[in-house]
Amino acid sequence: MAALLRAAVRDDIPQIQRVRHAVRENRLTSGVITDDEVREHLEVLGRGWVVELDGTVRAFAIANRRTANVWALFVEPGHERCGLGRRLHDAMMAWFWAEGVPRVWLSTGACTRAEAFYRAAGWRQAGLTAHGEVRFEMERPGSAPT
Repeated sequence: MAALLRAAVRDDIPQIQRVRHAVRENRLTSGVITDDEVREHLEVLGRGWVVELDGTVRAFAIANRRTANVWALFVEPGHERCGLGRRLHDAMMAWFWAEGVPRVWLSTGACTRAEAFYRAAGWRQAGLTAHGEVRFEMERPGSAPT
């Protein structure tokens, strides 16, 4: 069955949380992200997307419009390197640009597959966060660099 990319909704939160806690890299170290925080990001602060295979969420991405931040992009172990992350990435970035956001940022663990993924997708390293993660930025196509 083909992978279905669609907007995330409140009912997806349990599967989003399952995928988030299954990953091997960029694991949560500063506590738990609650269902209410995920819901707020989906419904108030931005938008989310999921990729389903056979009716099960296997990957998701969440964008925070207020902070111009990629809040989350995760692929369930066993489904990496199948293009799911890139489909989510491209849908999320198209949404940011359509919203008129001039620059988007994210952070991820150093020396991870995620770091290599973002570099390959054209993100520019913009230093390190206070927690030692790599900070990346991407400018909207056609906008003047700052």
